[in-house]
Amino acid sequence: MRNTFSPVTKNSVKHKIFAGLGLIIILFTLSTCQSDKRNFKGITDTQVLPLLKHLPYRYGGMNIPAKDGRFLYDLILEHHYKRGLEIGTSNGYSTLWLGLAFKQTGGKVITIEINVNRGREAEKNFKKAGLDNVIDSRINDALAEIPQLKGDFDFVFIDAWEPDYIKYFNMLKDRIVPGGVITAHNVIGYSDSMQDFLIAIKSDKNFDTSVNHASREGISVSYRK
Repeated sequence: MRNTFSPVTKNSVKHKIFAGLGLIIILFTLSTCQSDKRNFKGITDTQVLPLLKHLPYRYGGMNIPAKDGRFLYDLILEHHYKRGLEIGTSNGYSTLWLGLAFKQTGGKVITIEINVNRGREAEKNFKKAGLDNVIDSRINDALAEIPQLKGDFDFVFIDAWEPDYIKYFNMLKDRIVPGGVITAHNVIGYSDSMQDFLIAIKSDKNFDTSVNHASREGISVSYRK
């Protein structure tokens, strides 16, 4: 059978493939740049902003996406929350978003990290960002630390070992002021590991719960009635 594809035609096909791939890369880059602009729009703090855009870490730190950080930041400002709690600091990236928001509301946030190396790294990042007077860093097991904390909270962010989410919810649900909120990360990506938690927050009559899809990880948002 005669080969109907000449070398020129084959090269033309290759060029079209490469051109298509190039267009996809360009469109993805433009989309990412636009997303970055939205994530950091209006944030002018010259100490914090570089860390929000790029925070290197050691010790295997795991960070939330910037779009999730921006969602939490906006949530705190919108409701003017004053006393926050974060469970799972890692290297402090999410905490920087929270700390910057609480700095603007005149509030403070306590953050708890069980891993000593990651906790120490986070504390250095808080100092570098000029937020160490807003962020109260605790290096301890949150299950042991939370009972030692006094008072109520109007904002909670859970981003730790997923099977323990239900324990944190049960420990804190009666310490959230009316209008306050409990948020939790990875409720889509790791939903199989926290079914008891997801059932609890959706069935508890004292909370109104929805899921934010800013990123594919998902953040549950449970407002205290």
